[in-house]
Amino acid sequence: MSRIVKESSERRSEILDVAQKLVYTKGYEQMTIQDILDEVHISKGAFYHYFASKGALLEALIDRLSDEAEKVILPILEDPELPALEKLERFFVTSGRWKTAQKDYLLSLMKVWYADENAIVREKMFKMMIKRFAPLLANVIHQGIREGCMHTDYPEPISEAAFYMLNSMGDTFMEPLMKEKLEPGDILHVENAFAAYTDTLERILGTPSGTLHLMDRETLEEWFPPP
Repeated sequence: MSRIVKESSERRSEILDVAQKLVYTKGYEQMTIQDILDEVHISKGAFYHYFASKGALLEALIDRLSDEAEKVILPILEDPELPALEKLERFFVTSGRWKTAQKDYLLSLMKVWYADENAIVREKMFKMMIKRFAPLLANVIHQGIREGCMHTDYPEPISEAAFYMLNSMGDTFMEPLMKEKLEPGDILHVENAFAAYTDTLERILGTPSGTLHLMDRETLEEWFPPP
């Protein structure tokens, strides 16, 4: 029987597909490289040709999530018919619902992603995200200035500052979810943090108070079910 030879990009994608499935079914920490080899029917040498380590595989899975997120939010941010404030509103709501739709997968990855040993990789990936997405937000801010609903003299620096803030907000959001059990005060802590971040974002964009909503109640309760 002849050996099936696949293109490099196809084989890499296949490995990621299998890894993503195993994260769902076993969890990232329980998944082994041997599990992947058994599923894809490749040798260790073939695996290490694409990924130097299991940590490198984690980076690739996070990067793939970024690609998927971009496909969801790009049509919103680049829609020529949408006003700037509506773009931001849809951006936040759609991003939140997209994450909720794959909540279990994200939680499995994030529990490892936030480990101390991944701090340097997290910082590197975050800087890549800023280079990728901050220009898109800057375009929306420029549009908002033209429409008179945003007021700032520094659209590009503000777009980067906004992503630093949103990253910090994400850390605040994920922190209680990393615990073994949610506590009664967790959702209140997250709600207060979101209110503070929203107020700050409105101030730096120069939009009226109450204009932005970073997450709807339905999405919040999906992550933090009421008692």
